[in-house]
Amino acid sequence: MQYSPFPRIKRFCIYKLVCLTIFRLSRILNNNKQINLAGRKHCYQYSAMIGKGKRDVVTEFIEGLVETYPGLQYLDGFPEVKVVLRGDVSGPTYEKVAVISGGGSGHEPAHAGFVGDGMLTAAICGDVFASPPVASILAGIRAVTGPMGCLLIVKNYTGDRLNFGLAAEEAKSEGYKVEMVIVGDDCALPPPRGIAGRRGLAGTILVHKIAGAAAASGLPLSDVAAEARHACGVVGTMGVALSVCTLPGQPKSDRLGPGKMELGLGIHGEPGAVVADIQPVDLVVSHVLNRILSSETNYVPIKRGSRVVLMINGLGGTPVMELMIAAGKAVPILQLEHGVAVVRVYTGSFMTSLDMAGFSISIMKAEQAILQRLDAATKAPHWPVGVDGEHPPAKIPVPVPPSRSAKNDEVLSRPEQLNEQGRALEVAIEAAVSAIIHLKDSLNEWDSKVGDGDCGSTMSRGATAIQQDMKKYYPLNDAAETINEIGSSIRRVMGGTSGILYDIFCKAAYARLKLNSQSDVAITPLQWADAFEGAINAVMLYGGAAAGYRTMLDALIPASTLLKQRLSGGDDPLDAFVKSADAAVAGAESTKQMEPLAGRSTYVSADMLTSVPDPGAMAAASWYRAATLALNHHNSKPPPPPPA
Repeated sequence: MQYSPFPRIKRFCIYKLVCLTIFRLSRILNNNKQINLAGRKHCYQYSAMIGKGKRDVVTEFIEGLVETYPGLQYLDGFPEVKVVLRGDVSGPTYEKVAVISGGGSGHEPAHAGFVGDGMLTAAICGDVFASPPVASILAGIRAVTGPMGCLLIVKNYTGDRLNFGLAAEEAKSEGYKVEMVIVGDDCALPPPRGIAGRRGLAGTILVHKIAGAAAASGLPLSDVAAEARHACGVVGTMGVALSVCTLPGQPKSDRLGPGKMELGLGIHGEPGAVVADIQPVDLVVSHVLNRILSSETNYVPIKRGSRVVLMINGLGGTPVMELMIAAGKAVPILQLEHGVAVVRVYTGSFMTSLDMAGFSISIMKAEQAILQRLDAATKAPHWPVGVDGEHPPAKIPVPVPPSRSAKNDEVLSRPEQLNEQGRALEVAIEAAVSAIIHLKDSLNEWDSKVGDGDCGSTMSRGATAIQQDMKKYYPLNDAAETINEIGSSIRRVMGGTSGILYDIFCKAAYARLKLNSQSDVAITPLQWADAFEGAINAVMLYGGAAAGYRTMLDALIPASTLLKQRLSGGDDPLDAFVKSADAAVAGAESTKQMEPLAGRSTYVSADMLTSVPDPGAMAAASWYRAATLALNHHNSKPPPPPPA
C-alpha cells in the first residue's frame, strides 16, 4: 500500500488547533494584557480599546466588513470558522468554478476584501499571522463549491500549504473537485534550497484577479487552474520597510533602528535580505526593480521589449501620497532603464502587514490574455477601479486653459517712466512690503502662541515676491492692473488661508477700480476708499469672518469705515488716510480682548489669547499704516523736475 503523509499532517493540524485554543483561553483570562495598535507609542488595555471580554479581533473585522459591503456574507461558525463569502453564491447550485483563497489575518484588505463576482468566491481567515484551521477551509469549500469544483490559491507558507492541502484532500474524499495553486512571487532572497521555496507576497492579488476572471467566464476547473499557475510564473515581488509591524498584544519591536530600512522582509515581519540606511525613494525603487528583474536569479521571464503590469502595494502604515510617489518613480525607471512598457499600474494597499511602514513592488509580464483578465469587471470591493485600458507610454500634461482676461496676451512690464500716480504707488507698495518683511519674526512669535507659527514667514514670502515683481512687471501707471498683479504675486508664493484671502482682496479691489475708473485718469481718494471697502466685503463673503472674529478684518474694517467717513466729510485725503491707519492699529491691538471665532486661534485657551494680538490683524495694520505714512511723506515733498 502506498504511503500517504496526510494522517501525520492531520495529527499535526489537530495539535496546532489545541495549542491555539489554549492560547485563546489564556488571553481571555488575562484581561489586563496590553495591545499596541497602529504602531503608536502608547500601549492601551485590550479590554479598554476593543471591549472587555471580546475574544477575537478577526471576527469583529469580518462583522464590520460584511456590514460595509452588502454583497458579502460570512459563515455562522465564529470563532473557529471565519469565512467570508459572496452572498449570492450557494455551493450546491453554483454553476461556475469557485475561487477560494485565504491565510492569516493582518494583511487586510487581503484576502476578504477581494471577495466578489469576478474575483474570489470565498476567503478563509486565520487568526493574525496564523494559517486558518482545516475546519474553516473545509467549511468554505462546502459553502461555495458546486459541480464545477473549486480552485484554492495559497501563498507559499508551510502552515498554509499544509492546512489548505489537508482540506483539499478531505474535500476530494467528499466528492468535490478541487485543485490548488501555490503562489511564490518573492524575489528578495537568493534561489532557495530545500522545500521552503519563495514566499507568497502581494503578487498573489494579481493571481486572484486572473483566476477569478477566468472562472467568471465559465471556464472549467482545469483551465482556471492553468491560468492561475501561469500567472504565478510571470510575477515577482519585493518589499521594503521602514518599520516592523506591531502584533496585537505585543510591544513594537525595535529590530529596525532609527534611520534604517529593511529590504526584502516578509509580510509577517520576518527578517529580509538586508538592513540599510534610508535612501531617497528613487534609489530604493531602482534597487527593488533591479532585484525583481535580475537576469542572475531569472525569477520572472521579463526581458527588454516586454510589456508589464506594475503594482505598488502599501504595507499598512504608508500614506497614499507616498505610494503614488513610488509609482511615479517606478514607471520611468522601468521604461528607461529596463526597456519595458508599463501597460497597467495598480497603486494602493492590497496586501498589508498590520501597521508596517513601507511598500512592495510587484511586476507581472503583461500578455494579452492576462490583461484581458485584469481588465474584466469585478465587484470585489478592494480591487482598484479606473485603471483598465491602455496606459500611454508617456503622460503629456494637459495645457493650462488661458484666462479670459482681455489683457491675457499682453506682456506686462514696468513703465520706463512713471507718472505721478505710478510714483505714489511705488512708494506705498515699497513701504508696505518692507514693513511686513521687518515684522516677520514678531508675527511668527505671536503666531506660535495662537496658531501654527508661520504667519510671519508666509507674509514675508508674499512681500518679497511683490517687491521683486514690482521692479520688473507691475504697470505702475495703471493702478487697477497693478493691484491685480499684486494678487498674482501673492497667489504664486503664499500658501494657506492668508494667501487666498489676500488674493481675493486684491481681485475684488481690482474689479471695483476697473468698474469705477479709467486707466489713463488718476484714481480719486474716494475711488480708492470704495475699492478698499469692496475688497473687505469680498474677504468677509468668502472667508466667513466679520468684525470681532479676531482676524485681519479687525484692523481693516475700522480703517475702511473711518476713511470713508473722513473723505465724505470733506477732510484732507492725506489726513483721512493717516487717521484711518491709526484706526487699523487700534483695531489690531484690540484683538487681544476678543474671543476667536475663526482660524486656528479658536483652539487656543483664553489665557494665552489675552497676551497676544491676532498676527493677521497686526500684519494688516502694519502694511496699511506703512503705506499711508509713506504716501503722506511722498506728497509733502516738492514734485521732481520734468525730464530734460
